[in-house]
Amino acid sequence: MATQRTPLPEVQATKPIVTPIRRVPEPVPGTRITEAYARMVARDAYFWAWPMVNMYNRRLAFQQAPEPGHLGGIMPLAPLNLLSMLTDYVEPSERDVACPNQDVVYGAGIVALDLSPVVVQVPEFGERFWVYQIVDLRTDSFAEIGSMYGTKPGFYLLVGPNWNGQIPNGITRMFRAPTNTGLVGPRVAQDDTAEDRAAVQSVIQDIDIYPLSMFDGKVKRHDWSKLPNFPKPAGSSGHAETKWVFPDKFFDQIPQVLQDAPPLWGEEARYADVLALAKTVQQDPKLKAAVIDEATKAEEQLISPLLQFRKAGIPLPHNWMTVTNGAAFGTDSFTRTAVARSTILVNAPLQARYFYQDLDDTGARLYGGKRSTVTFAKGLLPPVKGFWSLTLYAEYHFFVPNQIKRYSVGTKNKDLKTGADGSLTICVQAEEPNDSTQHANWLPAPKDADFSLFIRAYWPQEAIASGKWTPPPVQRAN
Repeated sequence: MATQRTPLPEVQATKPIVTPIRRVPEPVPGTRITEAYARMVARDAYFWAWPMVNMYNRRLAFQQAPEPGHLGGIMPLAPLNLLSMLTDYVEPSERDVACPNQDVVYGAGIVALDLSPVVVQVPEFGERFWVYQIVDLRTDSFAEIGSMYGTKPGFYLLVGPNWNGQIPNGITRMFRAPTNTGLVGPRVAQDDTAEDRAAVQSVIQDIDIYPLSMFDGKVKRHDWSKLPNFPKPAGSSGHAETKWVFPDKFFDQIPQVLQDAPPLWGEEARYADVLALAKTVQQDPKLKAAVIDEATKAEEQLISPLLQFRKAGIPLPHNWMTVTNGAAFGTDSFTRTAVARSTILVNAPLQARYFYQDLDDTGARLYGGKRSTVTFAKGLLPPVKGFWSLTLYAEYHFFVPNQIKRYSVGTKNKDLKTGADGSLTICVQAEEPNDSTQHANWLPAPKDADFSLFIRAYWPQEAIASGKWTPPPVQRAN
Protein backbone atom coordinates (compact mmCIF):
# COMPACT_ATOMS: atom_id res chain seq x y z
CA MET A 1 0.00 0.00 0.00
CA ALA A 2 1.44 3.41 -1.02
CA THR A 3 2.45 5.74 1.81
CA GLN A 4 0.98 9.20 1.57
CA ARG A 5 3.63 11.94 2.03
CA THR A 6 2.84 15.26 3.66
CA PRO A 7 4.13 18.08 1.42
CA LEU A 8 6.75 20.39 2.96
CA PRO A 9 5.61 23.94 3.56
CA GLU A 10 6.74 26.45 0.99
CA VAL A 11 9.89 28.26 2.16
CA GLN A 12 10.19 31.95 1.56
CA ALA A 13 13.53 33.01 0.02
CA THR A 14 15.48 34.91 2.68
CA LYS A 15 19.06 36.04 3.10
CA PRO A 16 21.10 33.81 5.43
CA ILE A 17 22.18 35.23 8.77
CA VAL A 18 25.93 35.91 8.64
CA THR A 19 27.83 36.08 11.89
CA PRO A 20 30.53 38.74 11.55
CA ILE A 21 34.10 38.00 12.52
CA ARG A 22 34.52 39.30 16.02
CA ARG A 23 37.30 41.74 16.77
CA VAL A 24 39.83 40.11 19.02
CA PRO A 25 39.92 41.93 22.34
CA GLU A 26 43.08 43.93 23.02
CA PRO A 27 44.84 44.47 26.37
CA VAL A 28 42.59 46.32 28.78
CA PRO A 29 43.80 49.87 29.47
CA GLY A 30 44.91 50.41 33.04
CA THR A 31 45.95 46.79 33.61
CA ARG A 32 48.86 46.51 36.02
CA ILE A 33 51.77 44.60 34.47
CA THR A 34 54.97 43.21 35.95
CA GLU A 35 58.39 44.62 35.21
CA ALA A 36 59.51 41.23 33.87
CA TYR A 37 56.67 41.24 31.34
CA ALA A 38 57.38 44.86 30.35
CA ARG A 39 61.03 44.00 29.77
CA MET A 40 60.10 40.97 27.65
CA VAL A 41 57.81 42.97 25.36
CA ALA A 42 60.27 45.87 25.22
CA ARG A 43 63.18 43.68 24.16
CA ASP A 44 61.20 42.02 21.39
CA ALA A 45 59.73 45.32 20.21
CA TYR A 46 63.10 47.05 20.11
CA PHE A 47 64.57 44.40 17.83
CA TRP A 48 61.51 44.00 15.61
CA ALA A 49 60.76 47.72 15.13
CA TRP A 50 64.36 48.96 15.00
CA PRO A 51 64.40 49.40 11.18
CA MET A 52 61.08 51.29 11.20
CA VAL A 53 62.20 53.68 13.94
CA ASN A 54 65.47 54.15 12.04
CA MET A 55 63.58 55.19 8.89
CA TYR A 56 61.12 57.34 10.83
CA ASN A 57 63.96 59.33 12.37
CA ARG A 58 65.44 59.87 8.92
CA ARG A 59 62.08 61.36 7.96
CA LEU A 60 62.30 63.72 10.95
CA ALA A 61 65.78 64.76 9.82
CA PHE A 62 64.72 65.41 6.22
CA GLN A 63 61.72 67.46 7.25
CA GLN A 64 64.09 69.98 8.83
CA ALA A 65 65.67 70.81 5.45
CA PRO A 66 64.74 74.33 4.28
CA GLU A 67 65.28 73.35 0.62
CA PRO A 68 67.07 70.63 -1.38
CA GLY A 69 70.78 70.63 -0.63
CA HIS A 70 73.70 68.58 0.64
CA LEU A 71 74.19 67.81 4.33
CA GLY A 72 77.76 68.63 5.25
CA GLY A 73 78.37 69.15 1.55
CA ILE A 74 78.20 65.37 1.19
CA MET A 75 74.78 63.73 1.48
CA PRO A 76 71.53 64.51 -0.38
CA LEU A 77 68.96 66.21 1.87
CA ALA A 78 65.60 67.71 0.89
CA PRO A 79 62.26 68.68 2.43
CA LEU A 80 59.66 65.90 2.50
CA ASN A 81 58.40 64.84 -0.94
CA LEU A 82 61.27 66.58 -2.75
CA LEU A 83 64.61 65.27 -4.05
CA SER A 84 68.29 66.11 -3.80
CA MET A 85 70.91 64.61 -6.14
CA LEU A 86 74.67 64.33 -5.99
CA THR A 87 76.61 64.96 -9.20
CA ASP A 88 79.45 62.45 -8.65
CA TYR A 89 80.33 59.52 -6.41
CA VAL A 90 79.61 60.02 -2.71
CA GLU A 91 82.52 61.38 -0.68
CA PRO A 92 84.48 58.88 1.48
CA SER A 93 83.72 60.96 4.60
CA GLU A 94 79.98 60.09 4.36
CA ARG A 95 78.62 58.65 7.63
CA ASP A 96 74.80 58.78 7.34
CA VAL A 97 74.21 55.47 5.50
CA ALA A 98 76.50 52.48 6.05
CA CYS A 99 78.01 50.65 3.07
CA PRO A 100 77.87 53.43 0.48
CA ASN A 101 79.07 52.61 -3.01
CA GLN A 102 81.21 54.49 -5.49
CA ASP A 103 79.64 52.95 -8.58
CA VAL A 104 76.64 55.25 -8.93
CA VAL A 105 75.52 58.83 -8.58
CA TYR A 106 73.09 58.86 -5.66
CA GLY A 107 69.97 60.87 -4.98
CA ALA A 108 67.60 60.77 -2.01
CA GLY A 109 64.20 61.99 -0.98
CA ILE A 110 61.92 60.99 1.87
CA VAL A 111 58.30 60.58 0.77
CA ALA A 112 55.54 61.47 3.24
CA LEU A 113 52.50 60.00 1.52
CA ASP A 114 50.23 61.02 4.38
CA LEU A 115 50.86 64.59 3.22
CA SER A 116 50.57 64.06 -0.53
CA PRO A 117 51.01 61.54 -3.32
CA VAL A 118 54.39 61.97 -5.00
CA VAL A 119 55.23 62.16 -8.70
CA VAL A 120 58.43 60.36 -9.76
CA GLN A 121 60.01 61.79 -12.91
CA VAL A 122 62.00 59.36 -15.08
CA PRO A 123 64.15 60.69 -17.95
CA GLU A 124 65.71 58.86 -20.90
CA PHE A 125 68.79 56.94 -19.73
CA GLY A 126 69.73 55.28 -23.02
CA GLU A 127 72.10 52.36 -22.47
CA ARG A 128 73.19 53.57 -19.03
CA PHE A 129 72.20 51.36 -16.08
CA TRP A 130 69.90 52.97 -13.55
CA VAL A 131 67.38 52.11 -10.86
CA TYR A 132 65.22 54.05 -8.43
CA GLN A 133 65.29 52.37 -5.06
CA ILE A 134 61.82 52.95 -3.59
CA VAL A 135 61.17 51.46 -0.16
CA ASP A 136 58.63 51.87 2.62
CA LEU A 137 59.09 52.45 6.34
CA ARG A 138 59.99 48.76 6.76
CA THR A 139 62.72 49.09 4.05
CA ASP A 140 60.69 46.82 1.75
CA SER A 141 60.53 47.74 -1.93
CA PHE A 142 57.07 48.67 -3.24
CA ALA A 143 57.71 50.13 -6.72
CA GLU A 144 59.43 48.74 -9.80
CA ILE A 145 61.27 51.50 -11.66
CA GLY A 146 64.60 50.80 -13.35
CA SER A 147 66.56 49.22 -16.18
CA MET A 148 65.65 45.67 -15.15
CA TYR A 149 61.93 46.47 -15.43
CA GLY A 150 62.12 48.05 -18.86
CA THR A 151 60.76 51.30 -17.39
CA LYS A 152 60.03 53.96 -19.99
CA PRO A 153 60.63 57.70 -19.53
CA GLY A 154 57.63 59.41 -18.02
CA PHE A 155 55.83 60.26 -14.81
CA TYR A 156 54.97 57.70 -12.12
CA LEU A 157 52.85 58.16 -9.01
CA LEU A 158 53.45 56.95 -5.44
CA VAL A 159 50.42 56.95 -3.14
CA GLY A 160 49.85 55.98 0.47
CA PRO A 161 47.83 53.04 1.80
CA ASN A 162 44.61 55.05 2.19
CA TRP A 163 44.72 57.36 -0.85
CA ASN A 164 41.63 57.18 -3.10
CA GLY A 165 42.07 60.26 -5.29
CA GLN A 166 41.94 60.69 -9.03
CA ILE A 167 45.02 59.78 -11.07
CA PRO A 168 45.62 62.66 -13.49
CA ASN A 169 46.22 62.23 -17.21
CA GLY A 170 49.88 61.89 -18.05
CA ILE A 171 50.74 59.48 -15.23
CA THR A 172 52.15 56.24 -16.64
CA ARG A 173 51.65 54.02 -13.60
CA MET A 174 50.70 54.23 -9.93
CA PHE A 175 52.39 52.36 -7.08
CA ARG A 176 50.68 52.05 -3.68
CA ALA A 177 52.88 52.03 -0.60
CA PRO A 178 51.90 49.92 2.44
CA THR A 179 53.18 52.67 4.77
CA ASN A 180 52.97 56.46 4.74
CA THR A 181 56.72 57.04 4.94
CA GLY A 182 59.21 55.84 2.38
CA LEU A 183 62.39 56.69 0.54
CA VAL A 184 63.19 57.27 -3.13
CA GLY A 185 66.86 56.78 -3.96
CA PRO A 186 67.84 57.14 -7.63
CA ARG A 187 71.06 55.29 -8.49
CA VAL A 188 72.69 56.03 -11.84
CA ALA A 189 75.77 54.05 -12.92
CA GLN A 190 78.86 56.09 -13.72
CA ASP A 191 82.21 54.93 -15.05
CA ASP A 192 85.29 56.11 -13.20
CA THR A 193 86.39 58.43 -16.02
CA ALA A 194 86.33 62.19 -16.51
CA GLU A 195 84.37 61.70 -19.73
CA ASP A 196 81.55 59.81 -18.03
CA ARG A 197 81.43 62.22 -15.10
CA ALA A 198 80.65 64.93 -17.64
CA ALA A 199 78.25 62.79 -19.67
CA VAL A 200 76.07 61.77 -16.71
CA GLN A 201 75.17 65.38 -15.87
CA SER A 202 72.73 65.71 -18.78
CA VAL A 203 70.90 62.61 -17.52
CA ILE A 204 70.61 63.34 -13.83
CA GLN A 205 69.33 66.90 -14.39
CA ASP A 206 65.93 65.47 -15.34
CA ILE A 207 65.58 63.15 -12.33
CA ASP A 208 63.07 64.46 -9.80
CA ILE A 209 60.24 63.79 -7.35
CA TYR A 210 57.62 66.28 -6.11
CA PRO A 211 54.09 66.48 -4.66
CA LEU A 212 51.18 65.72 -6.97
CA SER A 213 50.01 69.35 -6.72
CA MET A 214 53.13 70.38 -8.68
CA PHE A 215 52.45 68.02 -11.57
CA ASP A 216 51.77 69.73 -14.89
CA GLY A 217 52.98 67.10 -17.34
CA LYS A 218 56.19 69.00 -18.04
CA VAL A 219 59.69 67.80 -17.21
CA LYS A 220 61.26 69.68 -14.32
CA ARG A 221 64.99 70.23 -14.75
CA HIS A 222 67.67 70.99 -12.12
CA ASP A 223 71.32 71.89 -12.05
CA TRP A 224 72.10 69.76 -9.00
CA SER A 225 75.64 71.15 -8.80
CA LYS A 226 74.22 74.45 -7.54
CA LEU A 227 72.49 73.07 -4.44
CA PRO A 228 73.41 74.70 -1.11
CA ASN A 229 75.38 72.92 1.59
CA PHE A 230 73.97 72.53 5.11
CA PRO A 231 76.19 72.07 8.19
CA LYS A 232 76.08 68.70 9.89
CA PRO A 233 74.71 68.61 13.45
CA ALA A 234 77.30 68.73 16.21
CA GLY A 235 78.53 65.30 17.25
CA SER A 236 77.48 63.56 14.03
CA SER A 237 81.00 62.94 12.72
CA GLY A 238 83.28 60.03 13.57
CA HIS A 239 84.04 56.56 12.29
CA ALA A 240 80.62 54.95 12.86
CA GLU A 241 77.26 55.51 11.19
CA THR A 242 75.15 58.40 12.44
CA LYS A 243 72.93 57.12 15.24
CA TRP A 244 69.29 56.92 14.16
CA VAL A 245 67.67 54.84 16.93
CA PHE A 246 67.76 55.93 20.57
CA PRO A 247 66.76 53.52 23.37
CA ASP A 248 65.68 56.37 25.67
CA LYS A 249 63.26 57.75 23.06
CA PHE A 250 62.12 54.49 21.48
CA PHE A 251 58.88 54.02 23.43
CA ASP A 252 57.98 57.69 23.09
CA GLN A 253 58.18 57.35 19.30
CA ILE A 254 56.73 53.90 18.74
CA PRO A 255 53.03 54.95 18.67
CA GLN A 256 53.70 57.37 15.79
CA VAL A 257 55.86 54.83 13.98
CA LEU A 258 53.21 52.09 14.15
CA GLN A 259 50.51 54.52 13.08
CA ASP A 260 52.60 55.22 9.97
CA ALA A 261 52.89 51.51 9.13
CA PRO A 262 49.68 49.46 9.37
CA PRO A 263 50.32 45.92 10.64
CA LEU A 264 51.21 43.17 8.22
CA TRP A 265 49.00 40.11 8.22
CA GLY A 266 49.41 38.41 11.59
CA GLU A 267 51.02 41.40 13.32
CA GLU A 268 47.88 42.78 14.94
CA ALA A 269 48.49 41.13 18.32
CA ARG A 270 52.09 42.32 18.41
CA TYR A 271 50.97 45.87 17.63
CA ALA A 272 48.39 45.72 20.42
CA ASP A 273 50.92 44.51 23.00
CA VAL A 274 53.56 47.09 22.04
CA LEU A 275 51.11 49.99 21.97
CA ALA A 276 49.63 48.95 25.31
CA LEU A 277 53.13 48.84 26.81
CA ALA A 278 54.02 52.25 25.36
CA LYS A 279 50.89 53.75 26.93
CA THR A 280 51.46 52.07 30.27
CA VAL A 281 55.06 53.20 30.69
CA GLN A 282 54.12 56.82 30.01
CA GLN A 283 52.12 56.67 33.25
CA ASP A 284 54.64 54.68 35.31
CA PRO A 285 58.14 56.21 35.63
CA LYS A 286 59.58 53.08 37.20
CA LEU A 287 58.37 50.86 34.37
CA LYS A 288 59.57 53.39 31.80
CA ALA A 289 63.05 53.33 33.32
CA ALA A 290 62.95 49.52 33.12
CA VAL A 291 62.01 49.39 29.42
CA ILE A 292 64.63 52.01 28.56
CA ASP A 293 67.19 49.87 30.37
CA GLU A 294 65.98 46.81 28.46
CA ALA A 295 66.09 48.67 25.13
CA THR A 296 69.65 49.77 25.91
CA LYS A 297 70.63 46.18 26.60
CA ALA A 298 68.92 45.04 23.38
CA GLU A 299 70.90 47.62 21.42
CA GLU A 300 74.13 46.31 22.88
CA GLN A 301 73.37 42.58 22.93
CA LEU A 302 71.08 42.09 19.90
CA ILE A 303 71.58 44.97 17.47
CA SER A 304 75.26 45.93 17.68
CA PRO A 305 76.66 42.44 16.91
CA LEU A 306 74.73 42.43 13.63
CA LEU A 307 77.12 45.00 12.19
CA GLN A 308 79.38 42.02 11.46
CA PHE A 309 78.41 40.45 8.14
CA ARG A 310 79.33 36.95 9.29
CA LYS A 311 76.66 37.07 12.03
CA ALA A 312 73.61 36.91 9.74
CA GLY A 313 72.54 35.71 6.32
CA ILE A 314 72.94 32.64 4.16
CA PRO A 315 76.41 31.04 4.31
CA LEU A 316 78.11 30.40 0.97
CA PRO A 317 81.37 28.68 0.00
CA HIS A 318 84.63 30.33 1.09
CA ASN A 319 82.99 32.11 4.06
CA TRP A 320 80.95 34.52 1.94
CA MET A 321 77.48 35.48 3.15
CA THR A 322 74.40 36.75 1.29
CA VAL A 323 70.70 37.43 1.70
CA THR A 324 68.13 36.52 -0.93
CA ASN A 325 65.19 38.58 0.35
CA GLY A 326 66.68 42.05 0.51
CA ALA A 327 64.00 44.78 0.48
CA ALA A 328 61.44 41.96 0.44
CA PHE A 329 61.70 40.96 4.09
CA GLY A 330 57.99 40.64 4.87
CA THR A 331 57.77 39.01 8.29
CA ASP A 332 61.46 38.03 8.40
CA SER A 333 62.22 40.46 11.19
CA PHE A 334 65.65 39.00 11.96
CA THR A 335 67.04 39.55 8.46
CA ARG A 336 65.34 42.94 8.17
CA THR A 337 67.00 44.18 11.36
CA ALA A 338 70.35 42.54 10.61
CA VAL A 339 70.52 44.19 7.20
CA ALA A 340 69.33 47.51 8.61
CA ARG A 341 72.19 47.45 11.12
CA SER A 342 74.95 46.37 8.73
CA THR A 343 73.94 47.89 5.37
CA ILE A 344 70.55 49.61 5.45
CA LEU A 345 68.68 50.45 2.23
CA VAL A 346 69.59 47.48 0.05
CA ASN A 347 67.87 46.94 -3.27
CA ALA A 348 65.30 44.25 -4.10
CA PRO A 349 66.68 40.91 -5.43
CA LEU A 350 65.88 41.60 -9.09
CA GLN A 351 67.65 44.96 -8.79
CA ALA A 352 70.79 43.77 -7.00
CA ARG A 353 72.36 40.94 -5.03
CA TYR A 354 75.02 41.43 -2.42
CA PHE A 355 77.80 39.20 -1.11
CA TYR A 356 79.52 39.99 2.19
CA GLN A 357 82.88 38.89 3.55
CA ASP A 358 84.68 39.33 6.88
CA LEU A 359 87.02 36.33 6.60
CA ASP A 360 89.65 34.87 4.31
CA ASP A 361 89.48 31.31 2.98
CA THR A 362 91.06 29.89 6.14
CA GLY A 363 88.47 31.55 8.38
CA ALA A 364 90.85 34.25 9.65
CA ARG A 365 89.60 37.84 9.96
CA LEU A 366 90.47 40.04 6.97
CA TYR A 367 93.35 42.23 8.10
CA GLY A 368 95.15 45.09 6.41
CA GLY A 369 98.52 44.07 7.79
CA LYS A 370 98.49 41.12 5.39
CA ARG A 371 98.20 40.98 1.60
CA SER A 372 95.09 39.27 0.22
CA THR A 373 93.84 38.49 -3.27
CA VAL A 374 90.50 37.77 -4.92
CA THR A 375 90.84 35.97 -8.26
CA PHE A 376 87.95 35.70 -10.72
CA ALA A 377 88.68 32.93 -13.22
CA LYS A 378 88.20 33.66 -16.91
CA GLY A 379 84.49 33.88 -17.69
CA LEU A 380 83.54 33.91 -13.99
CA LEU A 381 83.20 37.57 -13.19
CA PRO A 382 79.90 38.28 -11.42
CA PRO A 383 77.25 37.58 -14.12
CA VAL A 384 75.21 40.77 -14.40
CA LYS A 385 73.28 42.82 -16.92
CA GLY A 386 74.00 46.01 -15.00
CA PHE A 387 77.37 46.25 -13.25
CA TRP A 388 79.43 44.57 -10.55
CA SER A 389 81.91 45.89 -8.02
CA LEU A 390 84.09 44.80 -5.13
CA THR A 391 84.19 47.37 -2.31
CA LEU A 392 86.39 47.48 0.79
CA TYR A 393 85.02 48.81 4.09
CA ALA A 394 86.65 49.62 7.40
CA GLU A 395 85.34 48.49 10.80
CA TYR A 396 82.05 50.42 10.69
CA HIS A 397 81.37 49.78 6.97
CA PHE A 398 82.66 53.02 5.50
CA PHE A 399 85.47 53.74 3.05
CA VAL A 400 89.15 53.64 3.96
CA PRO A 401 91.00 56.86 3.01
CA ASN A 402 93.91 56.13 0.66
CA GLN A 403 96.36 57.94 -1.59
CA ILE A 404 94.82 56.84 -4.89
CA LYS A 405 91.23 57.52 -3.74
CA ARG A 406 90.04 54.10 -4.81
CA TYR A 407 87.38 52.43 -2.69
CA SER A 408 86.02 49.81 -5.09
CA VAL A 409 86.86 48.10 -8.36
CA GLY A 410 84.62 46.61 -11.01
CA THR A 411 82.74 47.39 -14.19
CA LYS A 412 83.38 51.12 -13.80
CA ASN A 413 87.16 50.65 -14.03
CA LYS A 414 88.48 50.53 -17.59
CA ASP A 415 92.14 49.92 -16.68
CA LEU A 416 91.97 46.60 -14.81
CA LYS A 417 94.47 44.05 -16.14
CA THR A 418 93.81 40.34 -16.63
CA GLY A 419 96.41 37.60 -16.39
CA ALA A 420 97.73 35.47 -19.22
CA ASP A 421 95.00 32.91 -18.50
CA GLY A 422 92.24 35.54 -18.70
CA SER A 423 91.68 35.67 -14.94
CA LEU A 424 91.30 38.90 -12.97
CA THR A 425 93.13 39.12 -9.63
CA ILE A 426 92.25 41.98 -7.29
CA CYS A 427 95.16 42.83 -4.99
CA VAL A 428 93.94 43.85 -1.51
CA GLN A 429 96.64 45.33 0.69
CA ALA A 430 97.74 48.48 2.51
CA GLU A 431 101.12 48.94 0.84
CA GLU A 432 101.23 50.27 -2.73
CA PRO A 433 102.26 47.44 -5.09
CA ASN A 434 105.34 47.82 -7.28
CA ASP A 435 104.16 45.38 -9.95
CA SER A 436 102.25 47.22 -12.70
CA THR A 437 99.45 44.63 -12.96
CA GLN A 438 98.99 44.47 -9.21
CA HIS A 439 98.94 48.26 -9.05
CA ALA A 440 96.26 48.47 -11.77
CA ASN A 441 94.14 46.00 -9.79
CA TRP A 442 94.95 47.38 -6.34
CA LEU A 443 92.17 47.84 -3.78
CA PRO A 444 93.79 49.69 -0.85
CA ALA A 445 93.24 48.24 2.64
CA PRO A 446 93.71 49.93 6.03
CA LYS A 447 97.12 49.48 7.57
CA ASP A 448 97.08 47.16 10.60
CA ALA A 449 93.27 47.10 10.90
CA ASP A 450 90.42 44.71 10.14
CA PHE A 451 88.26 45.25 7.07
CA SER A 452 85.39 43.69 5.11
CA LEU A 453 84.72 43.09 1.43
CA PHE A 454 81.41 43.56 -0.34
CA ILE A 455 80.41 42.43 -3.85
CA ARG A 456 77.51 44.19 -5.59
CA ALA A 457 75.83 42.56 -8.57
CA TYR A 458 73.31 44.97 -10.08
CA TRP A 459 70.68 43.39 -12.32
CA PRO A 460 71.98 39.90 -11.59
CA GLN A 461 71.66 37.16 -14.14
CA GLU A 462 70.06 33.78 -13.50
CA ALA A 463 73.31 32.17 -12.34
CA ILE A 464 73.36 34.48 -9.32
CA ALA A 465 69.64 34.22 -8.62
CA SER A 466 69.80 30.41 -8.69
CA GLY A 467 72.98 30.16 -6.64
CA LYS A 468 75.04 28.61 -9.46
CA TRP A 469 77.53 31.49 -9.20
CA THR A 470 79.13 32.38 -5.89
CA PRO A 471 82.23 34.51 -5.23
CA PRO A 472 85.75 33.06 -5.26
CA PRO A 473 87.78 32.81 -2.05
CA VAL A 474 89.69 35.64 -0.46
CA GLN A 475 93.17 34.19 -0.22
CA ARG A 476 95.98 35.43 2.00
CA ALA A 477 99.14 35.91 -0.08
CA ASN A 478 102.60 34.98 1.11
